Amino acid sequence: PIHPPTRPPSQPTQPNAAPAPPPPLPPHAAMRRNAAHAVAALGASALLLLVVLRATASSGAPLSSGLAAVRGRTFGLDRGVSFSSRSGMRKPTCINAVTPPNQAGDVTDLIGNTPIVKLNRIPAAEGAVANVYAKLESMEPMSSVKDRIGRSMILEAEKAGKITPGKTVLVEPTSGNTGIALAFIAAARGYKLILTMPESMSIERRMVLRALGAEVVLTPKAKGMGGALAKANEIVDSTPDSYQLQQFANPDNPKAHYTTTGPEIAAQIQTDVFVSGVGTGGTITGTGQYLKEQNPNTYIVAVEPTESAVLSGGKPGPHPIQGIGAGFVPPVLKTDIYDEVVQVSGKEAMEMARRMSTEEGIMCGISSGAAVVAATQLAKRPEYRGKNVVAIIPSFGERYLSTAMFEALRKEAYDMPTAEISA
Repeated sequence: PIHPPTRPPSQPTQPNAAPAPPPPLPPHAAMRRNAAHAVAALGASALLLLVVLRATASSGAPLSSGLAAVRGRTFGLDRGVSFSSRSGMRKPTCINAVTPPNQAGDVTDLIGNTPIVKLNRIPAAEGAVANVYAKLESMEPMSSVKDRIGRSMILEAEKAGKITPGKTVLVEPTSGNTGIALAFIAAARGYKLILTMPESMSIERRMVLRALGAEVVLTPKAKGMGGALAKANEIVDSTPDSYQLQQFANPDNPKAHYTTTGPEIAAQIQTDVFVSGVGTGGTITGTGQYLKEQNPNTYIVAVEPTESAVLSGGKPGPHPIQGIGAGFVPPVLKTDIYDEVVQVSGKEAMEMARRMSTEEGIMCGISSGAAVVAATQLAKRPEYRGKNVVAIIPSFGERYLSTAMFEALRKEAYDMPTAEISA
């Protein structure tokens, strides 16, 4: 324990005598003191914003000062700060926040503890009667929810003695974001990584993977993720000291969400409806299981592409929603976890993702748009009036600039004229 320093009295005191009051400060000294307090308060306010942005928190309570209630790290119209008074100064106090560590041991320590933000304009425009919140997994170190499972699968395989840095060659099929998560962790820990990926994935994903040092093998678009998986198996069979992490079947995939994503959401907000797209199924399986254990009445909703509605009993097919709709039911997915499947078309998903940028200021990917479409549909149901609907935002939108979602803006940007400047 750290104890405050003691200072010897300036003059002898009598036993049990009350301490003498401090002498009043001269006016100019009092002004300097008040100015210093004001500067300190401003600095604390700035620090508050940084702390709250990345802090882990538990449910908040209404503030007696009349400010809006804070629930964990929920940022929206319900955010607030309390003030305590001392020496005439009002000092900001962070509500339900834990100061994050000043240093990370390596980049993997930065994974998780992402914020939740309230969506306002889109739900209002769609006639929602429930509150809609977005869990911003786009704020992970490599901008996607897959950072969580990348860390979990690699570290757990190391603990089990299945892989060794500098020796094992990691191989994995990916639609892009899992590959990027594996690539930055492999780079940090000293692994060679070979990734197989459908040729339909964005050029940004290919470039990021190469920038992180991964080897990329493209597979035919028509064969989807099944084709990438088959090619990964071929590479493992022909490569010495190789190991396939198998995100679609690896229990450390949903475990990552059961031990991190689920507890984070439960600490941040009371969740009545949880919405997640289904790619490997790890997010909805792990997070959904944890939320159901905390509250069995939590309604879990899976989102899949209309064009490849396998979870709904349909046939697989090509679609533009990168990251979900693998075309088969992944082994890691527990189909009894979710209560409903909502189908969203590629067109609907892209339109909503664009609206998220222009109406909510949140730039996100196509599968994020699909999740918000489903969330707003659910938020319009009368039985959820006043309830909280939480949707996962899996990735950041900058990774999709070369896709059809931004085709019109891309053409506009290339054709943008240069303005003349008058002398």
